[in-house]
Amino acid sequence: MKSKMLNSVILMGRLVADPELRTTQNGISVTTFRIAVNRSYTRAGEERQADFIDIVAWRQSAEFVCRYFQKGSLIIVQGSLQSRQYEDKNGNKRTAYEVVADRVSFGGPKSDNAAAKREEDVFPKEDAPSFTNATADDFQETVSDEDLPF
Repeated sequence: MKSKMLNSVILMGRLVADPELRTTQNGISVTTFRIAVNRSYTRAGEERQADFIDIVAWRQSAEFVCRYFQKGSLIIVQGSLQSRQYEDKNGNKRTAYEVVADRVSFGGPKSDNAAAKREEDVFPKEDAPSFTNATADDFQETVSDEDLPF
């Protein structure tokens, strides 16, 4: 019987620097960024430690990250851990570990991200109309013979 393997990572942390969108020779969007993830424990009398995790996001995920996140933004990343081998400039063999993001999302309200705040400065939200003083005459009953979808 063949056993199945599992490689799933979920992280929540803050971006260490602004992400930059790049494009491959084939026109595919990609970004690499690093997040700081606090460790869940602290030794008495010491400051909380953080791990710095490298993330790679492709296509729409890369574009989403670069549009809405910047240094300090809280982000949630779901993906898989991958390793790759490379040779540094001195000829030494190295191994890099990174999370390849399948999904990324806001770690808090979108309005907490500075990119969203900048967008609101350019496109201010208009005040929504208030219906607190509405009367029954302000609404119209609709009748439909169609079945409900549930």
